Amino acid sequence: MPASSCRTVDHMSQQHAHNPPGLRAWLGLLVILGPVLLVSMDGSILFLAMSRISQALTPTADQALWILDIYGFAVGSLLVAFGNIGDRYGRLKLLMIGTAAFGIGSAGAAFAPSPELLIVARALMGVAGATLLPSALAVLSELFADPRRRAQAIGIFAAAFAAGFAIGPVAGGILLERFWWGSVFLINLPVIALFLIFAPILLREVRATRPGRVDALSVVTSAVGLLLTIYGLKHAAAEGLSIVPVLVGIVGLVLLVWFALRQRSLEHPLMEFSLFRDRVFTVAIITGLLPLAAWSAAAYLAGIYLQSVLDLPVLSAALLALPGAVILTVTCVVTPFVVDRIGKRAALIICHFSIAAGLLLLLPTAITDGIGWYVASTVIAGIGYGICFSVVADTAVGAVPAERAGSAGAIAETSNEIGNALGIALLGSLAALVFRLQGPDLAPTLDETLQLPDLAPAVVGEARTAFVTGLHVVAAVASVLHVVLGVLALRWLPRAAPSAGEPVLSRPEAAQEVEPRGR
Repeated sequence: MPASSCRTVDHMSQQHAHNPPGLRAWLGLLVILGPVLLVSMDGSILFLAMSRISQALTPTADQALWILDIYGFAVGSLLVAFGNIGDRYGRLKLLMIGTAAFGIGSAGAAFAPSPELLIVARALMGVAGATLLPSALAVLSELFADPRRRAQAIGIFAAAFAAGFAIGPVAGGILLERFWWGSVFLINLPVIALFLIFAPILLREVRATRPGRVDALSVVTSAVGLLLTIYGLKHAAAEGLSIVPVLVGIVGLVLLVWFALRQRSLEHPLMEFSLFRDRVFTVAIITGLLPLAAWSAAAYLAGIYLQSVLDLPVLSAALLALPGAVILTVTCVVTPFVVDRIGKRAALIICHFSIAAGLLLLLPTAITDGIGWYVASTVIAGIGYGICFSVVADTAVGAVPAERAGSAGAIAETSNEIGNALGIALLGSLAALVFRLQGPDLAPTLDETLQLPDLAPAVVGEARTAFVTGLHVVAAVASVLHVVLGVLALRWLPRAAPSAGEPVLSRPEAAQEVEPRGR
């Protein structure tokens, strides 16, 4: 989460800690929230738009998955690198460049004439989005020197980021009711224009005191390794095993292992793997990844289910997602206050078991009805998703040294973005595999099958049943994974984990210590 970097400029503002923020600070916060909201919204806004895009551009099953998740992979694989670059060359400068590039990518995506060009435009948006999150929070921290006010501003920032993920499908559905599919990208442009006008007036440049050197080889190996690994998995799910995709996937895994080993020998690594020695930090980062994977896969598949199985209009599907979006956002806002009373350990446990319960509520859905089960699922799971955003952010804040916040603090943001993309890539591929094995074998996806001419009602029913079976398998697998992580939280975490605003213990034995709670 973006709140992982909230200590970025503490060392710059100690002498002003008791000065209340003025109008400039709050206006600066408002300006920063614009592009950050867009970055999170664009991670989910296509969930309801993919049916329209499939009709207009006719992408293959593989291309459809890349359209959805190339954005998240680009953001997640480059967040840490751009945190380092911002430390060295200036975060406001990087923020301005990234926002402009995000606008160019949005315009390109809106008018893309083919699936290939849409994938390229989404990739550019992802690269630009990776520049925004760590830099935006660092600049925000400079605006609020007082720790209490800064905490309030970061809480608003984190809630806006969470809300963007949640309302993305809703906003997309509302736009698609009146406009063509490209409108979901064009709405970015006015917000970007306002930011580029007012940011130089309201925001100041921020640099770290000891930025170090950006290891270009680590940037390349992490990004390429991730993309090659996912390509192999996606191709196997969509079309079955073959030599080339398997070899590509193996090369990707080797690159990722090499990336991890290389970080141990670097003076300024892109990823501070030593932080994972602490069990609290490890469980929290996994909490940043797995729930986002489950949420993105469930939201994507549920969007297809509502429109292509139950034949609901896109606006109706969007409005059905609204209760879960509201619950997620409200939970994100109130979680810090609840954690002060029940502790981080209890919050993490509630997070995973509520998501597991919510996902299980998708199992009774059928090809004839399931609206009530879907809404109940999003509401119950939304509690866990909201806790996930807040608790992961708080844990990362406590674990990141101030002088390395722009880079090391991006681990939590990376876990969110990679989780969002992995959910569609891995769990979405699992659903595609089930459809390929149980469907009528006329086309690799439900939407492509339903677009074929002269389909018999029995074939339509078979295709929809196969898709719903894939949805059930994904929900069950994700639910089991959350139960496992909930059990790990019960066993691994101390009964009194650090409360909000307290540093996470960095020693390996920290998981065995118990600290008193209360304020």
